[in-house]
Amino acid sequence: MPRFAMILEYRGHGYVGWQSQTGQNSLQQGVEKAIAEIDSTSPSIVAAGRTDSGVHALGQVIHCDLQKVWEVGRLRDALNWHLRLETIAVVQAALVEADFSARFSACRRAYLYRIMVRSSPLVHQAGLAWRRRRPLNVDAMRTAAGLLVGRHDFSTFRSIKCQANSPVKTLDSIVIEERMASHGERELQIRLEARSFLHRQVRSIVGTLERVGTGLMTISQFKEAFQSCDRTRCGTVAPAEGLYLERVDYDPDPFERA
Repeated sequence: MPRFAMILEYRGHGYVGWQSQTGQNSLQQGVEKAIAEIDSTSPSIVAAGRTDSGVHALGQVIHCDLQKVWEVGRLRDALNWHLRLETIAVVQAALVEADFSARFSACRRAYLYRIMVRSSPLVHQAGLAWRRRRPLNVDAMRTAAGLLVGRHDFSTFRSIKCQANSPVKTLDSIVIEERMASHGERELQIRLEARSFLHRQVRSIVGTLERVGTGLMTISQFKEAFQSCDRTRCGTVAPAEGLYLERVDYDPDPFERA
């Protein structure tokens, strides 16, 4: 059976997260329902990452095996027709080798976290970013973030529900960009890249960096909390609404030749 990989965009609102759960509205179930409309075998899908409830995606990657070889543009359009009532879209599709895995073939995952610094409630960006009223010291946040790059024990930023075998991960990069938004407001975009992440690692890191930005935690205290490998010293976990699975990288990239 031919195997296809697809890049998905979605808004996480109204879903319990990516993974199928009995009696719950999940993103995986929404996509599998659309695929079942074009393939009578109702194939299951494998995703590059299992995003939590409320988390969005700009570049989630999945794969599945279909009965026939589709022209990739027609496959994308057919699935988008059946997804029209969901906040999910297939951006690109590609025919891949039988041993390709959206999850295990990935060599890097990139997450984006958006923070809007403004006094007024969010309207157009409601549910798409974390609003913070207090100004943030971006330079201090960048200094603290730099301590995380490399191979470390990330137990401080690991959810107690995390099922990973080890808390040791290699964070390839973390970049904090500051942009001017409308009416003199600021948007912070925090990008993190690694081969894989622990459960809620990104949101835990962002929530703790926010404390540094507001002055509630010094850089020295941040370093001590990180090196303590003590989950209780993590800052407030940032809300899901500001988090995006931005990109998943493969080598070779199956979508370059699609």
